[in-house]
Amino acid sequence: MKSYLEHLTADEDASWATLNRRLDDGIPFQWHHHPEFELTLTLNSSGQRFIGDHIGRYEPGDLVLIGPYLPHTWHSLDRPNDNLSHTALVMWFLPEWAERLTANTELRPVAAMLGRAANGLKFSDAAAGEIRPAVEHLFTQPPVERFLGLVSILNTLAKDREAIPLSATAPELAPASADRGRIDRVLNHIHNHFAQPITITELSDIAALSPSGLHRTFLRHTRQTVSQYLIRLRIGRACALLSSSSLPIGQIAGEVGYDSLANFNRQFKSLKGTTPRQYRAAFSQ
Repeated sequence: MKSYLEHLTADEDASWATLNRRLDDGIPFQWHHHPEFELTLTLNSSGQRFIGDHIGRYEPGDLVLIGPYLPHTWHSLDRPNDNLSHTALVMWFLPEWAERLTANTELRPVAAMLGRAANGLKFSDAAAGEIRPAVEHLFTQPPVERFLGLVSILNTLAKDREAIPLSATAPELAPASADRGRIDRVLNHIHNHFAQPITITELSDIAALSPSGLHRTFLRHTRQTVSQYLIRLRIGRACALLSSSSLPIGQIAGEVGYDSLANFNRQFKSLKGTTPRQYRAAFSQ
């Protein structure tokens, strides 16, 4: 999975950006990151959601808030209504914009919510359903009404006590450009080859750092070691396969990089608190 830095521009006469994305062929896998917050409501589409080291299933009505520089993408697998497009209603705004907005005492809950978005936040179905009409209406409004609509949406979502974090890791904000490039190259390689053996030596060469330098840079950026990140990525992919396919568990273990089924079962239970078989059964129910 290659993560690229996406450059966004604000809408005309606006201080933030929107995108009404409608695709007949499906939402493509485009692993990327950017300095803006992103609020995305996905409609008439189901598939897999990749955010940081999180891999999970999404369904129509999925609503997620992503913090700055957190790599992410969606990849659609199906759409309930073949006569309608896969739709993503996307809102982007910079941290500086959010800081000015939440400097007002009344919006302190919004500031707290944005802080939690560093790991990505999935809002409850109830909250997503409540604000869906406001989001859809927002895209038809002139700039002033659109701005006020976004503030109202954020204020409503800040009250959602059932919003859950997605990624176990959060990126370093505004990292030095040299470190950003190094860590991007390393993450690109890990995401492209996570199902294969990966050594610290090859990652050090990719980053142009010593093994100890790589360890410090990776830990500072992701707040975990390479080994921990790789395990979470593999188990996250396994969860997606367990929940969306009928592949045998042994085959899934092999597809996410485990030669030993026993080792896969042990690491899965350590991370998820349940066995792969129990996870699949619970998800089916």
